[in-house]
Amino acid sequence: MEIIGKVVRLGNLTEGTSARGSWRKQDLIIETEEQYPRTVCLTCWTNQIDEIQKFAPGQTIKAQIEISSREFNGKWYTDVRVWRFDPVGATAPMAAPVQAEQQPMMHQTPPAAAPAPAPASPDFYPPAEDSVDDLPF
Repeated sequence: MEIIGKVVRLGNLTEGTSARGSWRKQDLIIETEEQYPRTVCLTCWTNQIDEIQKFAPGQTIKAQIEISSREFNGKWYTDVRVWRFDPVGATAPMAAPVQAEQQPMMHQTPPAAAPAPAPASPDFYPPAEDSVDDLPF
């Protein structure tokens, strides 16, 4: 899945050690750009921490995400984990648009005429006022 939004702020950095080694986790809060914007907390792990430090509030980003939930003691916890960021609006500069070559008016072909409207169907007649409508709705 992917999500696009503007950076609101960074959360606190959390560090720890597990059986697999040391880890770091930091939340990135974004606001989606929809008619009704939503605030979403993206969880970034060790390999993305350095990357999110470069984001400025108000910058638009696109993140590839994975949503997962787990149960612990009868409560459910949901994470929106980021596995890749893609830049938004940071594409290479576009070349100037190519101008179409102007030809004198006498060499231009006239535009094709619009097709004539289809004739009314002769099979359609409005129902008579005394007709019975047998439809159930």
